[in-house]
Amino acid sequence: MVDHTRYSFAGNNGIYKEDSFSSIPSWKETLIIFCKNKGAVIGLFFVLILVILAIWGPTMNEYTYDYMQVDRQNLPPRIPGLEKLGIFDGTMNGVNMYEVKGCTEEYYWFGTDTLGRDLFTRFCQGTRISLIVAVVSAFLDLIIGVTYGLISGYYGGKVDFVMQRIIEIINGIPSLVVVSLLVVIMKPGLASIIVAMAISGWIGMSRLVRANTLRLKESEHIMASMTLGTKTAVILFREIFPNLLSSVIVMAMMSVPGAIFMESFLSFVGLGIPAPQASLGSLISDGYNHMLMYPYQLAIPAVFFGILMISLNLVGDGLRDALDPKQKQA
Repeated sequence: MVDHTRYSFAGNNGIYKEDSFSSIPSWKETLIIFCKNKGAVIGLFFVLILVILAIWGPTMNEYTYDYMQVDRQNLPPRIPGLEKLGIFDGTMNGVNMYEVKGCTEEYYWFGTDTLGRDLFTRFCQGTRISLIVAVVSAFLDLIIGVTYGLISGYYGGKVDFVMQRIIEIINGIPSLVVVSLLVVIMKPGLASIIVAMAISGWIGMSRLVRANTLRLKESEHIMASMTLGTKTAVILFREIFPNLLSSVIVMAMMSVPGAIFMESFLSFVGLGIPAPQASLGSLISDGYNHMLMYPYQLAIPAVFFGILMISLNLVGDGLRDALDPKQKQA
């Protein structure tokens, strides 16, 4: 809560009048600071657009992500309305490929791939898969990392020593190696990627929570609760955790781009989502193999992947500034 007070001069008698305005709730103040960050607002706008496409995009036309039409291979993008402006009109190297294929009444907004599948539908499906992997992985990192960090920081001593050595062992092995080996051992698919990424992704969260827990458990109200015999679970999740919430939210938000990048990298090298399913990484990989002949197959998913990563980082930076108490006081 922030109390806004205004002092004003009242008349010639030199009397000052104090006007007290109603306090602003903390969440509302955070929202105001976030909205003042233009970069964060623009990033949030693009993220919402991509989320909407991921949810409803595959239903916006009659094609499915795995529907193949051999006679519709490698068609360039063609969008109604824009084709009259000479862009996205289905031409490639000066030739209208839709006339050559005999499908002048059809429109493929992002074109088709080498198997005749609609790339717009596959892009929306791939964005959905990438976002699901990122959100679920971030949620698992949140649950595991917060619980582990709270226990390690609260108990300290030998418990903290053993738990931190376990983290050092896990962290000593590059996360990319761990994820790649687990994906190879387990059956390729969405679940295996999420499990593999969750094994080492929570370490950063746990260290953040542990450091803050070590500091907070020395405060007077926590020590009073311990003296009164309050249950450990109550102290951890009702008294310590609420004080860490802003840092945890920012950390979780910043982990989403990393999870998307990891999933895309695995799909790019062939260890990710199996065909015919799609993710942003697999679309970029497929487009890379045909970039010289059909550059649009690489350019479109790569551009949107870059937009998504930049937007998520902008939103994370905006949340960090809005939830930072020092930033609020400024």
